[in-house]
Amino acid sequence: MANEAKPCPCDIGDRMEYGGLGQEVQIEHIKAYVVKPPTSSDKAIIVIQDIFGWQLPNTRYIADMLSSNGYMAVCPDFYVGKEPWKPSDDWSKFQDWLQDKKATNINKEVDAVLRYLKEQCGAKHIGVVGFCWGGVATHHIALQYPEIKAGVCVYGVIRMMDDKYELKSPTLFIFGEKDEAIPLDQVSTLEAKLKEKCTVDYQVKIFPGQTHGFVHRKREDINPADRASIQEARTDMLNWLNKYM
Repeated sequence: MANEAKPCPCDIGDRMEYGGLGQEVQIEHIKAYVVKPPTSSDKAIIVIQDIFGWQLPNTRYIADMLSSNGYMAVCPDFYVGKEPWKPSDDWSKFQDWLQDKKATNINKEVDAVLRYLKEQCGAKHIGVVGFCWGGVATHHIALQYPEIKAGVCVYGVIRMMDDKYELKSPTLFIFGEKDEAIPLDQVSTLEAKLKEKCTVDYQVKIFPGQTHGFVHRKREDINPADRASIQEARTDMLNWLNKYM
């Protein structure tokens, strides 16, 4: 899901056969995948799933990548036990499926994860990274939680709100030029409105020729033409977090 008005053509892409380096834990009323860095750190990243859910191996791969770069990473089940979307599901029923999974209705879960990171993990600097549905959720968090040090919205943006530009956290927005769910005019409007209204740092970056899902659902090892963009976007994500965390 790239925005609320038009569901994304969310091809599962290159689903990884990947087990993950972390473990599943219970955080109050939700489950989460947690992976710790090689050395102790007071920096943590909340990694927010796409429509395929918190157990998608591709998303856990990103969490592990963040961990290997010195961050504790936690990928909570923001659907709170409800079934994620499946590649075999009927797209005509997508809006019905989405009704009880609004990316802007997650504050209870965010608050629980923040308590866990602060009280049980000693986190003092917390950022957020989200993909697709999780990109919308990251945009929402960046508007609501000034304590978040940095956000990275990857092909996801809030549309159905007027007050969506006054970010509280420095935020990087990553888009693909060929994303059918987020037309470039939406991206241009976002950038223009942020320039007008946003008082914190932000960046909007468009990757030429790339489609929805390229950062986490395309495998660079089997998509050589896309490798440079995939790696550049992931490097941009890390650089943004490193700068503000």
